[in-house]
Amino acid sequence: MDEWTVVQFAAITRAISLLLQAILNAVIPDHAADAFSPPRLEEPRLFDPLIEVLLGGLCHWDSEHFLFIAERGYLYEHNFAFFPLFPITLRSVTTTVLWPLNGWLTVRGRLLLAVALGNSVLFLLSAVALYRLGCLVLQDRCLAFISSLLYCLTPANVFMVVGYSECLFATLTFGGLWLLEKEFILKSSLLFGLATAARANGLVNAGFLLYSSLRRGFVQARVLSTGARSYLRYCRYIWTAICLLLTSAVCVSIVFLPFGLFQNYAYQIFCKPSLTQDQISPALLRLSKEKGYRVPDATKPTPSWCHNPVPLVYSYIQDVYWDVGFLRYFQLKQIPNFLLALPIAILGFMASFIYITANPVYCLCLGLLDRRTKQEAEKPTAGFFNPKVFVYIVHASALLIFGIFCMHVQVLTRFLASSSPVIYWISAHLLLQYEPLLKENQMATQGSQQVTPHQRKAWACMDHNPVTQLVMQWRTCSLTTRCILGYFISYWLIGLALHCNFLPWT
Repeated sequence: MDEWTVVQFAAITRAISLLLQAILNAVIPDHAADAFSPPRLEEPRLFDPLIEVLLGGLCHWDSEHFLFIAERGYLYEHNFAFFPLFPITLRSVTTTVLWPLNGWLTVRGRLLLAVALGNSVLFLLSAVALYRLGCLVLQDRCLAFISSLLYCLTPANVFMVVGYSECLFATLTFGGLWLLEKEFILKSSLLFGLATAARANGLVNAGFLLYSSLRRGFVQARVLSTGARSYLRYCRYIWTAICLLLTSAVCVSIVFLPFGLFQNYAYQIFCKPSLTQDQISPALLRLSKEKGYRVPDATKPTPSWCHNPVPLVYSYIQDVYWDVGFLRYFQLKQIPNFLLALPIAILGFMASFIYITANPVYCLCLGLLDRRTKQEAEKPTAGFFNPKVFVYIVHASALLIFGIFCMHVQVLTRFLASSSPVIYWISAHLLLQYEPLLKENQMATQGSQQVTPHQRKAWACMDHNPVTQLVMQWRTCSLTTRCILGYFISYWLIGLALHCNFLPWT
């Protein structure tokens, strides 16, 4: 089965990633980066040195923020740039599943172990969710299969391994999209709401719910318009519109609710503080004074953002701490970062261009007014040009444009790779279109064969995995295949080497 092969490949690539990060972190000396590094307040226990050796590369850069929040809560103002679901998940795993290790590992040691275990499980779930989503949207099991295998070699691999929220967010987003395609509206809204609790860009997922309601409204209006004009028909029009509006309002509210609650929590902590500096650990207070981190203090004036008409700490932190804003990153010294983000930007723009040129009328109608004949509508185009892909193209394009003009452009790789399936769909589409080996040897369809018990051994998936077979036949592959696989694999490897040693990466 394709799904079983995807699970096997995801498990293998995850195991290799964890092994490589341990080796690279031990071999390459850490760079002295000016990153968040809170003091260790617990004395190491028996297995803590071993965990640091094996999993020490998982706690660099922003991972320190998530681990600190999971251990000590939101103490510093800039911690509120990191949303709470991932730290809560880590803390829950630490206090439940890993509770028996309490006598041998400190909280930090158990948190590192929770990162490795939790993200591994989430990665498998996200790969399966992406495969199932691809089958529903693309109506092409072969394309869905290859795109899921490419996801296992995602360019954002290191961020799916270390203590970042990308893996959790991808799982919730792909899962929510899959449920939405199956028309489980409320369940998908709940997953989208949890995605918002993991990352701020989860708010954009509300667009999928609104578009789904709009499409259902047009379909029902078309059905109602076929009947004779009557008072009852107009009542049905009004009732349908009211139901869709109420459903949309409830679903969008579910998506936005975690963001609002989190901002309100920040407001209560910093704008109505009850703590004083005497109640904060001296070591943590010393760090705040050395680095200029703001802590809640009832004896000092409240921060400036508290007095805004809409007091959003997230926007304030992005503006003041990270210097994020429209065109702020367009500087000559940032050219290397633009070059790092160039491959995924090319894939994103290529996906939009190819899809729009293949479906110009459909795209102009925003996918709402279907101009196809009845026979064409009953047999939709399978593959990347399926009409269902339209909303995903719009979503990916919006994220891409926003990422280029309003964010630190180097994060574009993980921003898109954990949020949009389009990057994997367009890559798989190009492989199928321009790689002769996939057609001649029917490598892409071998994963659809029934898997025997013998094939369920650890490395058996490699025998009918089109991506690994292409890698093994690298010299005979087309230029397109070399570019795509070269990009995925190189970023997959280089990211582990650089990020896990405090070196700058995407």
